[in-house]
Amino acid sequence: MILDYELLRLIWWGLLGVLLIGFAIMDGFDLGMAILLPWVAKTDMQRRILINSVAPVWEGNQVWLILGAGSIFAAWPALYATVFSSFYLAMFLVLASLIIRPVAFKYRSKMPSMRWRTTWDTLLSVAGIITTLVFGVAMGNLFLGIPFSFDETLRVFYTGSFWQLFTPFTLIFGVISVLMFIMQGAAYIHLKTTQDIARRARCVGMCSIALLLISFSAVGVWLNIMPGYLMDGVFDTSGPSKPLMANYQVLQVSGAWLQNYVTYPWMLSAPIIAYVGLIMTAIHLKINKAGLAFITSSLAVFGLVATVGVSLFPFLLPSSSHATQSLLVWNASSSPLTLVVMLIATAIFIPLILIYTTWVYRVLRGKITVETINENADNAY
Repeated sequence: MILDYELLRLIWWGLLGVLLIGFAIMDGFDLGMAILLPWVAKTDMQRRILINSVAPVWEGNQVWLILGAGSIFAAWPALYATVFSSFYLAMFLVLASLIIRPVAFKYRSKMPSMRWRTTWDTLLSVAGIITTLVFGVAMGNLFLGIPFSFDETLRVFYTGSFWQLFTPFTLIFGVISVLMFIMQGAAYIHLKTTQDIARRARCVGMCSIALLLISFSAVGVWLNIMPGYLMDGVFDTSGPSKPLMANYQVLQVSGAWLQNYVTYPWMLSAPIIAYVGLIMTAIHLKINKAGLAFITSSLAVFGLVATVGVSLFPFLLPSSSHATQSLLVWNASSSPLTLVVMLIATAIFIPLILIYTTWVYRVLRGKITVETINENADNAY
């Protein structure tokens, strides 16, 4: 085999990050738009402008979420089983929120009543907040660890509860997630709209960036103080994927989540990109450079999500109750053959998705205005 097992695992760890980043960037701006809908659009026409700015693309953006979930299912089956067992109610909440979004898009325009439309707009905003908040809380729980274990047949047993997922630390991650999507949504709104809507989006975007800088820095300080998980011992990185085969210890050490930046200095590029992207986005919004603001906002999202991944490496999901059964890049993957077959499929289809997405956005480029809505009255929401 040209690619050994260790390299295949590293490639799929990176690909998982790419797919999650793709979701955060692409689906992030339409979720951010939903959150901001009642706040930056004051009239029904303004809200229609916002909704129609994402209407042609939001379904395509969810491809990244589907690809991310699919890659976890196929490349990291132990992670998939554990996450969906541990976060079952949280995932159900996210699913319900995602279902509300297309329903709100379709139903808000079925009746002219302002109460009817305002209700659906509010539901759309609340659904966006819930989705992004739960995603962030889930990321925060990766650093705390989840109380799970395996029996001898590798059945997963989760001993926590839904409400235990929500702690001060994880809620900060939830807030960062909401702020990140608000920033991305504001940058997109500023790019696609004009006049009052764009002005309000620019103000909201700059405020969200200021709060992101504060909260992101606060998490860094917190991670330096709180206990993190650290492997102690030698692990066969090309061995079989068996979480129960532990010839090492997992220690809890203060500041352990920041050790990767000492061991692998190149990983510092992730938080640096996040900070640079945030600052440059604020500058571009300030000087009214909408296109550059969206690019640098996407760069900031890349850095923020990548920081989570490189900080956790090689952990995928630590166990707070049975630390030696934690899921790692080295013990939770599928077989080498499965990873190779999936890699071939990914090499074929990801470029096709990128080419098609680029073409769609090129065709749909330009701002959405009142005139645009009126000219497409038969098709617009």
